[in-house]
Amino acid sequence: MRMLRWLTFTVVAGLSLTAWGKQPNILFIVAEDLSPRIGTYGDEIAKTPNIDALAEQGIRFTNVYAAAGVCAPNRSALISGMYPISMGTHQMRTSQLPLPNGKTGYEAVTPAQMKAFPELLRRAGYETVNFAKKDYQFGTPSTLWDKDIGNYFSPLKADLWNELSGGKPFFAMINLMSTHEGHLLTEDGKAAEKFKGFTDLIKKDLARVQAVTDPASVTVPPYYPDTPVVRRSIAQHYDNIHYMDSQVGEILAALKRDGLNDNTIVVWTTDHGDALPRAKRSVYDTGLHIPLIVRFPDRRGAGTQNDRLISMVDFAPTFLSFAGAPLPDFLQGTGIFSGEQREYIFAARDRMDMVPDKVRAVRDLRFKYIRNDMPELPYFRPLVFRDMFPVMIAWWEGLNKQSLNPAQQFYFEAPRPGDELYDTDNDPWETRNLADDPSQRARLSRMKKALKNWEVQVHDKSTEPETSMVGAMWPGFEQPVTASPQFKLTECNRQVCVAITSSSDNASVAWRMAAGEPWQLYTQPVPVQPNSYIEAKAVRYGYQESNVEQYHHD
Repeated sequence: MRMLRWLTFTVVAGLSLTAWGKQPNILFIVAEDLSPRIGTYGDEIAKTPNIDALAEQGIRFTNVYAAAGVCAPNRSALISGMYPISMGTHQMRTSQLPLPNGKTGYEAVTPAQMKAFPELLRRAGYETVNFAKKDYQFGTPSTLWDKDIGNYFSPLKADLWNELSGGKPFFAMINLMSTHEGHLLTEDGKAAEKFKGFTDLIKKDLARVQAVTDPASVTVPPYYPDTPVVRRSIAQHYDNIHYMDSQVGEILAALKRDGLNDNTIVVWTTDHGDALPRAKRSVYDTGLHIPLIVRFPDRRGAGTQNDRLISMVDFAPTFLSFAGAPLPDFLQGTGIFSGEQREYIFAARDRMDMVPDKVRAVRDLRFKYIRNDMPELPYFRPLVFRDMFPVMIAWWEGLNKQSLNPAQQFYFEAPRPGDELYDTDNDPWETRNLADDPSQRARLSRMKKALKNWEVQVHDKSTEPETSMVGAMWPGFEQPVTASPQFKLTECNRQVCVAITSSSDNASVAWRMAAGEPWQLYTQPVPVQPNSYIEAKAVRYGYQESNVEQYHHD
């Protein structure tokens, strides 16, 4: 294995724009709610021929971890290259917090210097397009994507890149919803009234998923009650994975059909760990550990395995490196093919819907330390959306019938341990807490210190109450409005040009020459002709977008 790690590094080390002669296209496929339940990762139950074939042509990464075990906080880390606790995007969700003025929800005002990597790719000469999910928690600034299409229930757009005008390299992000927790709802399952519209649509989706998994064959984690209901739900998750794999096959076939294999880097991953309870929303490996496969156009490193530690915050600098774009100072991750290797990954769990919590975690290649900052509260408390699904229903029923064993009942008990320490090599389910083991005292102290240093280093915004944080971002708990763009005539390349600025701190600006045309990201003064006009708008992440302003050049 050491040879494989060395080989992967040497064939990819030094990767830069000059490796391709021009900027490559980048296809980024992100599945929902999925740990490495994939054939190429050694899972004998999973039926994933398309992803397995992609791994044979690419590099398979084995130690990749989310920054949070749930979508919105982690997707903010993915798109920014910063930890959620650094930006105020760590609660799940920002849109659900009741505010003192009677309104509900906020969008985090991120550090002014932060720009999401799709916007930075546009600045570097790319066209960008997104399909379906976003969920960034600081709004969806219009400067990120040239095109943004689809939603949770939209039919797959396998050749998404064809939505773009062409003429530039593309970055296409396709989010596959078929393994989302919602798809574990059974046809006869009853949903809470507030989610009924959502779940009715989910039930229509179930007809597309083929039953290919025998419930008797699945492994039931020791903390679940081993019942037919639980087994069927785990089997359903595998069936959803099989369907998602067919979607990956459809996307890759479209890429090949369009003649793009030879100039497109393909990246496939998931947005956090499994859709099942005690995985999703947790900082255990079942919630954080994700698969990652990277295929290069020339197949460098094909069929190799890389075991380096990778965090979700490492994706943004990786994509920028692929494009030959500068790496801004605000990035808290490092490119996955850089020579710099991390010693730890870090993760956090905070409010889930309206259920408060605060948990922090640090992991090296073998050991995981978890700190519970609200140990007086049990891990599991009623959570409406999660509690609609079969495994959680069976778990609550087991608790009510007093039929759970100690390992299964642990998550309903209070107080929780303040400290948890796990040897993931010998205890992959993380059920044997070593925090009180005298032989682990030095390791526990070292990992506590590493976690504390990280919180200081990234300027942890969770040290103050959420409402106070929001009040500082949104004075009077009203969303600030980005200052309207200002126009100024200037000269560029011996032409008359218009410079466009906004007085809001580091606001991004979009412009176009006529109403109805696509918005362009403003990067430099725009040449203008007599009797023409420019429209522009500005957005500071977390603020309302400005009004559209016009400049007419006589």
